[in-house]
Amino acid sequence: MSHSKMLLIAAAVFGVIGTFMGGHMAGSGSPALRPIHAHVLVVGWLTLFSWAIYYKVYKPKKGLLTTIHVWTGLIGTIGLCSGMYVFMMDVVPLPELFTLLYYIISGTVLTVSFFLFLVIAIKTPDDI
Repeated sequence: MSHSKMLLIAAAVFGVIGTFMGGHMAGSGSPALRPIHAHVLVVGWLTLFSWAIYYKVYKPKKGLLTTIHVWTGLIGTIGLCSGMYVFMMDVVPLPELFTLLYYIISGTVLTVSFFLFLVIAIKTPDDI
């Protein structure tokens, strides 16, 4: 499967999750999920979708750098959003240190992905 297609499918999944979260908040009248909902849509849907379009339009060479970028993006986004949910909502009986570290490490992995995207964007020729 191409990098673009993987990112596009993941973006669609996060879009569905974010929509359900928004509907739940509207129906319950509770803003408790608001920060998680925002990250699911902005990082999960919008960022992954924009990266999918970038890979489709600019077609950077598929290699180690792009593969690491895609996987750190997917792992970091899934980890950040799920870690934020587990840490903030306290729904899983785990030690707070574990949930906090899961949340922080996942966010760090996602930050690495953003840095790698910057490198890829700089390296990709603009003669499309």
